[in-house]
Amino acid sequence: MATDAPARAALLTVSTSRAAGEAEDLGGPRLRALAGRLGVEVAGAEVVPDVRERIAERLRHWADEESCDLVLTSGGTGLAPSDVTPEATREAIDREAPGIAEALRDASKPHTRLWMVSRGVAGTRGRTLIVNLPGNPGAIDETAAVLEVAVPHALRLLRGAGDHDSG
Repeated sequence: MATDAPARAALLTVSTSRAAGEAEDLGGPRLRALAGRLGVEVAGAEVVPDVRERIAERLRHWADEESCDLVLTSGGTGLAPSDVTPEATREAIDREAPGIAEALRDASKPHTRLWMVSRGVAGTRGRTLIVNLPGNPGAIDETAAVLEVAVPHALRLLRGAGDHDSG
């Protein structure tokens, strides 16, 4: 893949009620705005239910079949029994990038006393970076700044360019 071509991203909102049309997807537009801030082109966006196998399948689809550079997810990262996005993500990724998930939790500390119950993960599948963000739309905005620093650099490295001694 040419390193000068625009990076492509997929946006995945994880919510059973939103996938069933019972509630409006408020996270999707926030993910789209974040993709714009990151300077990536949105290849697609979808809403899927809180079903581990379905989430993992869609992550693999966007990484393998659509060759997206980045997949951003929103939702399913809490402690409720139905929150299975981190488990699905771990099934799909080859390597974790724990610093990204830690930075997202750290960025949420000034905004909520419940930051420590967020279980989102980040990692790579081939040359695709996958990042779990909280389901709360405001939390996407509150944590976006840390991604603006790390994601462009991570994508350059995954595309085979950049400073390989920085990791």
